[in-house]
Amino acid sequence: MKKTLYFRENFSTILRLSIVAVLFNATAGYATEFAYVTNEKDDNISVIDLSLNKVIKTIAIGERPRGIIFNKEQSLAYICASESDRIQILDVATDLIIGELPSGEDPETIALHPNGKIIYTSNEDDALLTVIDIDSATVIAQIDVGVEPEGLAVSPDGKIVVVTSETTNMVHWIDTKTHENFANTLVSARPRSAKFTDDNKYLWVSSEIGGTVVILDVATQKIIKEFTFDIRGIHHDRVQPVGIELTKDGRYAFVALGPANHVAVIDRKKMEVEEYLLVGRRVWQLAFNQDESKLLTTNGISGDVSVIDVKRMKVTKSIKVGRYPWGVVIRNVP
Repeated sequence: MKKTLYFRENFSTILRLSIVAVLFNATAGYATEFAYVTNEKDDNISVIDLSLNKVIKTIAIGERPRGIIFNKEQSLAYICASESDRIQILDVATDLIIGELPSGEDPETIALHPNGKIIYTSNEDDALLTVIDIDSATVIAQIDVGVEPEGLAVSPDGKIVVVTSETTNMVHWIDTKTHENFANTLVSARPRSAKFTDDNKYLWVSSEIGGTVVILDVATQKIIKEFTFDIRGIHHDRVQPVGIELTKDGRYAFVALGPANHVAVIDRKKMEVEEYLLVGRRVWQLAFNQDESKLLTTNGISGDVSVIDVKRMKVTKSIKVGRYPWGVVIRNVP
């Protein structure tokens, strides 16, 4: 009898533990990362569950959304609603627009200061860089830059913000304390994106029409390296570099090549182009997930997002989103 009771009690315990294990394994598969993609033509955001590789919801926002960033806590998204002339604030917990920031006309790109209190946006139509205090929702400065400013980047130490001007073909270097434009660097035609290295030493800049990516020395604001791209079977006029992402380990740079429909992979140690990855049509912007195992691309003409397995250097999925996807950021859920 005792043996029977012992067996029953232990069997009950094992059964309970098994149920807990099953439930744990079931919930462990749930996504902890979501990609937010702005769709220019649909005036909305597609939210992608990266564990399922599918769009799980669409959020209506202002007209012609392009640049998008999160606050430091990833509880809010700031979106450039370009044709609404506003930066909208999205509460990601409720999917509701809870406020707006003044931005000047036609905000296109957006960057957050490392202190989390200041936002910068480029005003393409007015040749201005607008500096916005988030807490007071006020413009604290507008800085004259070149014609059609686009790309923005803030140095990791927070001392410098740069903006690229498409028509003037320059990188403008601005002191974040004084708001002084202290230097200008001439680059190839139609500069687009800019990206600082984590050590504050270098700045990578893409030039769409020039077909180049350059590395600039931050201390001197001089070009120290230039990359060009040659994809077999694709005319050089279609090779138009735009978005740039750099791995934290210093090993790779990834460059979106626009209507060439490829992403270039640059070996940063050897300083040479290693390979090209075929993605969707008119690849524009790029974003890593948290551990940089995945790189997402927004493909405007084909209206999808390509998912690149970084370790294998292989496109593993194409996810349909809205019309003309532009910006992408990835949110990590605790």
